[in-house]
Amino acid sequence: MAAVVEHEARRRMILDKALALFIDEGYEDVTFQKIADRCGITRTTLYIYFSNKRDIFMYSIKQLGETLEDALNSIIDNESLSMADRLKGVMMSVYNCCLEHRQLFSVLLMYLLQIQKTGVNTEEKVRRRTLRLRHLLSTILIEGIEKEEFKKVDVKATNEVFYGLIESLIYRLAILNQTDLPDFERMIDFTISGIRAN
Repeated sequence: MAAVVEHEARRRMILDKALALFIDEGYEDVTFQKIADRCGITRTTLYIYFSNKRDIFMYSIKQLGETLEDALNSIIDNESLSMADRLKGVMMSVYNCCLEHRQLFSVLLMYLLQIQKTGVNTEEKVRRRTLRLRHLLSTILIEGIEKEEFKKVDVKATNEVFYGLIESLIYRLAILNQTDLPDFERMIDFTISGIRAN
């Protein structure tokens, strides 16, 4: 059992150091050898844990997504909160995660632009990664309507509005390099007030 724990601890160390390297140098300029050097291990040892730099990068993104999803599920499952408070909690958790990992989104953008040049459908890749988030937003909206806390709104269109706020947030962080976004919470409050039942 100790070997498994040690393996996972080293894997985590590699992911953390590789992610810092991706942020420092950008996806394109990072090599497998640079990751090994940053981690203080050989390329051969690195191959025990990951097959290539893309594997490392995608695993980091997946791990971040799973961590965020766990946090969002705990908000959604909190029955002491109103549906409006759950919706705001989800949106603010996404906001805080994006703010904390804003440099990663810049690297992710560069990665998507790079693979788009090779003909890869980046829209499909992003859609698959965000499908669960969209589902969670729809779940809150549907339950809010059923509990008569929200108006009978078009769930798909309303989901797009909230998802659009998240896209706007990522754009501001990754492209415009804005780190102080005090209006984001006000935008969420304003949008939620528009769907509340009177």
